[in-house]
Amino acid sequence: MRKYVILRRQPTTRGGNRRGIETFGVGHPSGGQTKQFAYERLTDRAAASIAAEPEVQAIAPAMPTKLIRPLKAAGSGGRDVWGLDAVGARGSGFTGKGVTVAILDTGIDATHPAFAGVAIEQRDFSGDGDGDREGHGTHCAGTILGRDVDGTRIGVAPGVERALIGKVLGDQGGGDSEMIVEGIQWALSRGANIISMSLGFDFPGMVKDWTDDNWPVDLATSNALEAYRVNLRVFDELMGLTKARGGLGGGALVVAASGNESQRQQHPDWRIAASLPAAADDVVSVAAVGRHGEHLGVADFSNSMALISGPGVDILSAKAGGGLESLSGTSMACPHVAGVSALWWEAIKRGGRIPTPINVKAELISKARRDVFGDASAEIDVGQGLVTAP
Repeated sequence: MRKYVILRRQPTTRGGNRRGIETFGVGHPSGGQTKQFAYERLTDRAAASIAAEPEVQAIAPAMPTKLIRPLKAAGSGGRDVWGLDAVGARGSGFTGKGVTVAILDTGIDATHPAFAGVAIEQRDFSGDGDGDREGHGTHCAGTILGRDVDGTRIGVAPGVERALIGKVLGDQGGGDSEMIVEGIQWALSRGANIISMSLGFDFPGMVKDWTDDNWPVDLATSNALEAYRVNLRVFDELMGLTKARGGLGGGALVVAASGNESQRQQHPDWRIAASLPAAADDVVSVAAVGRHGEHLGVADFSNSMALISGPGVDILSAKAGGGLESLSGTSMACPHVAGVSALWWEAIKRGGRIPTPINVKAELISKARRDVFGDASAEIDVGQGLVTAP
């Protein structure tokens, strides 16, 4: 049996949803009806039967997910943390103090000195247990909120005192869309202000699953496309919840990496668009840039059509098990943007306004810089520009 995501439309009952919007599988009222999504393990025959029910808007297999696997840094190592200077974190008067950040990834090495003094709340959705045996989540967390390690600053927002660590990818770096949906809802329920996700939906992996079941490639691809379409609708509904909460002075800004599948090193036009979850409504999608002489330029691997860009080449951060390591990828760019978002959240609050996902996102866009790029940089590659700290 496969795991299916089911999107239903049901009449809104008097008194609304008693379990609250954070409860898994519950959508929000729209036009006197409630959109609900849930995951169930079904045979293909049972799924076809459910699809015929009048209240079912869509049904498709849950999609596999994977971390956006970074590349080994091409630099010479050392203690070069150029990304902090590029986004202006060192010169900012803000540290992220009072902001709660959620990181949905492979977990965290909570014993690393980079996280000393941080109140860390962990929740495992993968079944592999708390902790980070892969290392990806630890590196991302270090860039967002890491404290200095042996005199080297690695964190964009080292004043963040509370971190929610949702392990939505297992020790081998894989998961599925249900884990991410549950992770986002959990983060909302725990009061996250910023949610960072350096992960993506595994479309090729899903096609392979169908072909391994002896489906023809064209039919397997068609099924995967339908699954992508339905999962996109689920994520759009989920993002609607974060925006609705934000209008009440809460909610969370969701930041996601665009992906590393482009191959500009082979041909300048060999680039693909950002995938889920970065492609969902109201998600701040992030491209990766690196140093190109005196300017910055898009990384060869970075997917296109992101909203904004961040440093993502030769990024030094925490290594699971201790020490520091440099990695490259949109996985490294995303936490720069998440960290700067925490700085803006604090800045807006200290300025006397109520921080919301909407006004933080507006600051990210309006303060993004284009003057750091060479003349060849296109908006399709770097978005609105390089994220910049307050």
